Amino acid sequence: MPKNILLLETVAEEAMNVLESAKDMNILTGFDESSLQKQLSENQIDAIITRGKGQVRASLMDALPNLKVISRCGVGLDNIDVAEATKRGIKVVNAPNSNANTIAEHTLSLLLVLQRNLYNAITMVKEDRWQDRAGYVGDELHGKTLGILGMGNIGTKVAKLADAFGMKVVYWSHKKEDVPYAFTDLDTVLKTSDAISIHLPLTPETENLIDASALEKMKPTALLINTARGKIIDQKALTESLYANQLGGFAADVLSEEPPHKNDPLLKLPNTYITAHVGSLTKTTYDFMCLSTVENTLAILRGEAPANNCIYNLKELNEPNR
Repeated sequence: MPKNILLLETVAEEAMNVLESAKDMNILTGFDESSLQKQLSENQIDAIITRGKGQVRASLMDALPNLKVISRCGVGLDNIDVAEATKRGIKVVNAPNSNANTIAEHTLSLLLVLQRNLYNAITMVKEDRWQDRAGYVGDELHGKTLGILGMGNIGTKVAKLADAFGMKVVYWSHKKEDVPYAFTDLDTVLKTSDAISIHLPLTPETENLIDASALEKMKPTALLINTARGKIIDQKALTESLYANQLGGFAADVLSEEPPHKNDPLLKLPNTYITAHVGSLTKTTYDFMCLSTVENTLAILRGEAPANNCIYNLKELNEPNR
């Protein structure tokens, strides 16, 4: 009997083709509340596939007693109640390390835009203000100190890129890693860095880690980059710090509220650059995240072994990798 897979969001075309060609699966969609409720009332769901928007909380799991797998085409699992899924014996699948290269590139891109004042430099030409080059103010990365918060896969790749630019790298993480960079305490990183880049997961311990107190410890010329999770920064405190000229600039791919309110004062600053959570949406990474997640979901539903490390809560479930 075919199993039912419910999509809460679209996936890459190649991944969708794989799903639709699986004769032993029925592919259902619940992209909005009405279609979701219709699917829940008419079908027993064996697996859910989502990206970063579709929420899978206890209330949804309550309606799906047959649910075996919750899969996210991505790395972070903020939109899935992993503890609740684990309690119910549901496997939670993600695509670990799949976005490390693209997020590292995005991080350096944001840092370069800020440090070299590239957005303004490009805009003055597009707006026929060539003469404004006389007032151009920018600097280079070479010789600056980059402080990295979180030396995991992404943090390590950012460190390597920064090293190639001639930057000195220091870092703070939950433990010392086997990397050729100086490991130190959080306060030292905040106080000594010319730029700080965040690469931490969002946990109760890291939420609002960069608060008013942390911001006060940073150099008034320091640049802050966040491509991890928006709520790691106290956004109100950040906005106040920027308006008070207590920080050199801010660039991010994530915010505490997405999308931001159109009148959010953070967006109106000339030294603040925000991208719309697109760091992982390069074609190469997006296709890989979706395809690998779909293939692993199918493998689990068929009783086959998926890729190693794709089941996030495997250890807690105390089950073999299948």
